[in-house]
Amino acid sequence: MKTEHELVEILDFIAEYATYLLGSGVHTSRVIRNSQRIGVALGVDVQLSTFQKSTIMTVRDPDSGESMTRVVGIPPLPISFERNSDLSALSWDAFDDHLPLDEIRRRYVELISKPRIDPIFVLLCVGLANASFCRLFGGDWTAMCIVFTSTLVGFAVKQRMQAHGVNHFLIFIVASFMASMCASVALRFDCTSEVAMATSVLFLVPGVPLINGVIDIMEGHILIGFSRLINALLLIVCIAVGLSATLLMVKDSLL
Repeated sequence: MKTEHELVEILDFIAEYATYLLGSGVHTSRVIRNSQRIGVALGVDVQLSTFQKSTIMTVRDPDSGESMTRVVGIPPLPISFERNSDLSALSWDAFDDHLPLDEIRRRYVELISKPRIDPIFVLLCVGLANASFCRLFGGDWTAMCIVFTSTLVGFAVKQRMQAHGVNHFLIFIVASFMASMCASVALRFDCTSEVAMATSVLFLVPGVPLINGVIDIMEGHILIGFSRLINALLLIVCIAVGLSATLLMVKDSLL
């Protein structure tokens, strides 16, 4: 039987764990499974309801029947598949080895404290990936070089604005505009300029929210699924607004 203090500690930790996963781009069913797995390891039942900005969590002691509930905000975190995988593995370790709460918390803090991938390395990889998209859609080598450079500019602007806490819709508009404006230089060269401009903003496409939204709906989490899809749709509209602003400025060159 758990004391009230033990239940509070377990609830606080699992709530922090679950919201960290949700903020890092994990779909809802996986978060629920991981949280319930840790709950079983600690001897409690866990129930979780998730919304776009917050989650409601309840832990219940099956022996005494006592339960506690928290409403916890979901932090906006960078998407990290490596951390998501590590934190999921932690839930399995807790379940298989029957780890105590102190040990689970220690490992959790250790995992989330690991340094992230260097931003410059991420910037270069995103530039190369977007240039590859340009090639995939029929762009020539000149267009690829221009897309690579414009992606560096757009993604660097996105990184800096995110670091300063700017609204993410505004970030997508400005980053889309900057990347497509830089890519409009292709109009001055004898290359596949249309492909260059069209693919210069593909690095902004919100793939993870789109995928998670579809998965959530298919697995029965309708509310959070539609919330994620609507958010992704609004981001796509922001990308279109930034690209449209560039096209209006260079329309004479296009004609």
